[in-house]
Amino acid sequence: MASRYNDPMDATSAQHDPPPAAVAFHIHGLTKVYRSSLVEVHALRGLDLDIHQGEMLVLLGPSGSGKSTFLNILGGIDRPTAGEARFRDHDLARMSDGELTWYRRDHVGFVFQFYNLIPSLTARENVALVTEIARRPMPPEDALALVGLAGRADHFPAELSGGEQQRVAIARAIAKRPEILLCDEPTGALDSPTGVIVLQAIERINAELGTTSVVITHNVAIADMGHRVASFANGRITQVVVNARRQPASSLRW
Repeated sequence: MASRYNDPMDATSAQHDPPPAAVAFHIHGLTKVYRSSLVEVHALRGLDLDIHQGEMLVLLGPSGSGKSTFLNILGGIDRPTAGEARFRDHDLARMSDGELTWYRRDHVGFVFQFYNLIPSLTARENVALVTEIARRPMPPEDALALVGLAGRADHFPAELSGGEQQRVAIARAIAKRPEILLCDEPTGALDSPTGVIVLQAIERINAELGTTSVVITHNVAIADMGHRVASFANGRITQVVVNARRQPASSLRW
């Protein structure tokens, strides 16, 4: 089935100036309020942000600051109360449930803190579950090789370390070649050295596949893996810092 989403237009620029990256997400006035009969929780309070195609954006902030709510809206899992969350020229807030399901299936890969692998399936078979329903999948073996697990394809989850299981989960997420990779605390259940290995796998995928990646982490020490770092507090983005060490090939302009 052909995609109903238009590919972003190639940006033009001056003859000697590299073109800026296209905008993958345009966020404006994004607000999320959870209401019950007793309480009203303002999870997001009018966020404005553009996320560029091919960048790796790291989200930092304490628990309850709005990071996961923001990620869930980007992934089409949740809807905002107000504001815009546009993927290219489509507003996720106004898409039907069916359209959001299609968007998640064909355009978004998810990685969570817990691996959610099927114990009775090998690493290859866990990845193949996604490739069977994907629009343009890569072979499971190729996805596992991208995360450094080419030699572990026939191992079951119980035979893998925690870091290896998380890398299998990453391979499963990227095997369908998603334009967007959303990672919610992918190293939260791992020790620091193992977490760095997992994040290096995400960094490699971002660099080699050009996947727009948004990663939530509490680890400030690994924030410099991103092209930018957005700090969250009390439902707001308090600052966005550009990492001069890592610039996309297209020299993004902020």
